[in-house]
Amino acid sequence: MGHPLSTRLLRALRGPAALLLTAGLLAAGATTPTRAAQPSAPGAATSAADAASADPSAEPPGLSVAPKTGADGRRTWVFRDSHGRETTLRGFNVSGSTKLYENGLLPFRSTADAARSAQAMRDLTGANAVRFLITWEGVQPAPDRIDTGYLDRAAAQIREFTDRGFHVLLDYHQDLYSSHLFHQGSWYTGDGAPKWVVDGGGYPRESCGVCVMWGQNMLTNKAVRQAAYDFWHNRTITTEAGEVAVQDAYLHQAKAAMTHLRRVLPPSSFRAIAGFDAFNEPYDGGLDGVTGARWERDRLLPFYQRFRAAMDEAGWRDKPLFAEPLVFWNTGFLEQGGFTETGPLGPRYVFNSHYYDGARMTVDPTPAGDGAYAAATGRIRDRAAELATAPFVSEFGHRMTGWGSDRGPWMTRAMYQGMDHGTRGAGWWKDPAASGDVLSGTHWHWDVYSGRHREAMNGNPDKILTEGDAWNDEDHSVVTSADDGTVRLRLDRRALDRLYPTAVSGDTLAFAYEDMARSGYAREGGEAGGREEAWLRPPSQLPGVARLLEGGRQFGVLVWRGSPDAAGAPTALHLPASFRPADTVVAGDVASVRGLPDSGSGSGPVSVDREEGSATANRLLIEPTGGDGVHVALVVGSGAGEISEAELSAAARELTDWKEAAFG
Repeated sequence: MGHPLSTRLLRALRGPAALLLTAGLLAAGATTPTRAAQPSAPGAATSAADAASADPSAEPPGLSVAPKTGADGRRTWVFRDSHGRETTLRGFNVSGSTKLYENGLLPFRSTADAARSAQAMRDLTGANAVRFLITWEGVQPAPDRIDTGYLDRAAAQIREFTDRGFHVLLDYHQDLYSSHLFHQGSWYTGDGAPKWVVDGGGYPRESCGVCVMWGQNMLTNKAVRQAAYDFWHNRTITTEAGEVAVQDAYLHQAKAAMTHLRRVLPPSSFRAIAGFDAFNEPYDGGLDGVTGARWERDRLLPFYQRFRAAMDEAGWRDKPLFAEPLVFWNTGFLEQGGFTETGPLGPRYVFNSHYYDGARMTVDPTPAGDGAYAAATGRIRDRAAELATAPFVSEFGHRMTGWGSDRGPWMTRAMYQGMDHGTRGAGWWKDPAASGDVLSGTHWHWDVYSGRHREAMNGNPDKILTEGDAWNDEDHSVVTSADDGTVRLRLDRRALDRLYPTAVSGDTLAFAYEDMARSGYAREGGEAGGREEAWLRPPSQLPGVARLLEGGRQFGVLVWRGSPDAAGAPTALHLPASFRPADTVVAGDVASVRGLPDSGSGSGPVSVDREEGSATANRLLIEPTGGDGVHVALVVGSGAGEISEAELSAAARELTDWKEAAFG
């Protein structure tokens, strides 16, 4: 999401105007274009399909939503793979370029571009999931036609991710309902519904009034609001194919799309589909005098139930529907919704939220430090638990250029911290059980065409957009491309290439990661400024642990409860590129080692292996211990040659005592 505001307008806003502006900060996607990286040399990386032929456990297992009991006895819901391991999904949206006609309403202009993007994402960040955007207009360009060619191109692009070990969340994307509500002279544009739907609606000429950001159209643009209202009320319109009820048509094409994708995707690729996001950032268009929570109960939930039925009929019965609440639910001001009146959703749905720091993207000039997003991410965890399902954050991030973008390094680091644990780093060691489940999510966004677009805005040949995302003045992509096509990160790699528990043999009880990314304002060009500052300092009661972390070393801590039901599959954590296996240290009650041995026979309980689909990215493997005991592992990114065996043993003893005191 990006909500561009001019500095002049921002400075002019005060009091209620600023509150209204912030309330209107609606989570919407953002993108940045880039030329894709060159493909790896033949045979350089092992595809997930190839890996599965040698090791059945290497194929991305199908996911389900299942309950777990935390250290405090609280019941929550998490993702689990077919081995019973608690699974964390981390990755990016691909991408806002789906909103653009130059891309054919798909994330990539070619399958080769999808391959280069997937390879770069896997190698540079260790991501294991993407949210893959498609549009209603792309699927159903006419009321009586499903474009199977569009779906075939989407399927080919999806395979480039699933073949590299990614889970894929499909997303029906829309913003402001449709680009066809806008004209060549409009300040803004949209995406989503096809032209025939807008033509049949007979909407007035759009006007946002005094709009300083595109999201305000949802509040003040009569055409945008009326079109959404008609959708939720299933209005019947006249088309060239006869009378059509709008929501019925949407569900018809969705079922057709899912049926086609189920048929054309190989079984291994379809197995890697995590589910479907049925409607991006729903907004009401008019509440008819009821509250947002009541509107969700009476309008939004019935739509999701109908989409759920379409999934079942199309052969997607075993995959959850990722249900987004009313877009205003966590904007910070004048909030509405959050599924507070719907009752439990249950495990066939996922509570699918977006989170953007609306205040800091508009009127709040302060940086984001340690624990800045603990409350916001904790709220997402709590709502999911109350809804009896797993949480997922399908969009979060910050603009790369424009007002406030210089705080991007701070905010990105703090957002990922909030995803890892819902407490300040300064207090995590004292009460790790209070940190909550590790959140899965997809960063907005990863666009390999960032800054290299040529999009005629609303079809206007005199408005060719090339910069940023080429959409409503947004620029959110975390990557760009060099002239030779090499994909390059625009943010500190330490903030994006993170240690995280991809699959835990049992239940994760606590996790935290000290990335040591720079905390400071970005310099010109997006490079992080400021100093390297630890947020996760161990207490004085753990001097042996502190010794292992001297010199500003990156590290992570995982506490988990084993499970005899985890089918013998290992616990796996992605290792950032900065964690060179020969220099990585592990201390804990399962094993303590200086330098990681390669996986294989005789490697011991801790080893390193390649991530599926990558020739460079690594993962740490911890063999299951059996039983339901509580275990701890400290993973330090360097120091194997400087830390003595005695120091390693002392730290392991401290960690074991700390674990016993915190978790019993």
